[in-house]
Amino acid sequence: MKKDTTYYGVKEIARRANVSIATVDRVIHNRTGVSEKTKRKINDIIKELDYQPNILASRLASRKIITLAVLIPRVSEETDFWEAPLRGIKRAESEIKKYGIEILHFFFDLNDKNSFEEQARKLLKEDVQGVLLSPSFIEESKEFVQACHTKKIPLAFIDSDLPGQDNLCYIGPHLFHSGYVSAKLLTYRLKENHKVLVVNISKEIDYNYQQIEKGFRSYFTDHNQPCEIVRIDIADTDNLSVTNALTRVLHEHEDLEAIFVTNSRVFAVASFLKKSKRTDISLIGFDFLKENINYLNEGLIDFLICHKPEEQGYRGLMALYQKLVLGAPVEKVHFMPIDIITRENQAFYQN
Repeated sequence: MKKDTTYYGVKEIARRANVSIATVDRVIHNRTGVSEKTKRKINDIIKELDYQPNILASRLASRKIITLAVLIPRVSEETDFWEAPLRGIKRAESEIKKYGIEILHFFFDLNDKNSFEEQARKLLKEDVQGVLLSPSFIEESKEFVQACHTKKIPLAFIDSDLPGQDNLCYIGPHLFHSGYVSAKLLTYRLKENHKVLVVNISKEIDYNYQQIEKGFRSYFTDHNQPCEIVRIDIADTDNLSVTNALTRVLHEHEDLEAIFVTNSRVFAVASFLKKSKRTDISLIGFDFLKENINYLNEGLIDFLICHKPEEQGYRGLMALYQKLVLGAPVEKVHFMPIDIITRENQAFYQN
């Protein structure tokens, strides 16, 4: 019969400390009845042996269920970006469910604040110990975060940050540097005294978009490159609204050389440029979506910036597990890589 290596670990600690196994168990689980001198001796041996208690056994023995909730946008017809974070969440879920962890999923419409508020209310009615959140609507997200704080529920943020909210952690892109890198990439086709267009396609232009655009503009300032930057915000994200808005701005600025789209909807701009036969305009945007890859391969998108969204979902859920189950410290901010994807390397990229 195979030995229980964890029990053997406790037995070895007891032997070295010259105490009973029960005494070692008291120290490991922080129970009373052990002198400070003995406790220090046992803890020194634990540290020396790099002993890790059997989390699975103790979780199963406690029979206590820990419930975590996920509140993120649903996959929509307009963009399948959220398929990737959800894959990461499900991967983490498959790893931790054996420890008595239950995951509740709540999905909202990225174009509908009411949908977010409705799902947030449903979540708060549940008895949850931690929340993984993508804070997509600023004021509504702040209200939800405050409600979680009142209930002493820790939150992990992914994809978008919400500064000043005392969340457990943020796992996602460095927004300023993502915009900065995007500007540098755009310059490879630009002429002197160039004109570029920044396109925000979103219901709400929040802190995250502002930071991306700030980084983009800073590159030209830092490198003393004269550049006229035109900006357009498209709040209605359907194809017709995007087409109408882009038609107007290109009519007013026929000499545009490049377009920077601040989110994953760059495929909508690529589609417009293709239909308008404006392949002379260079284009850059975000995220490894099927539609974006198709236009990248056609040469209509020059570069995509990617931040490993599947890994964000996985790390976000595991951060809550690390805090609530293992009682281990969690890194407050974890910036994801700024990956540059081209037509030549996209086949080898893992999102």
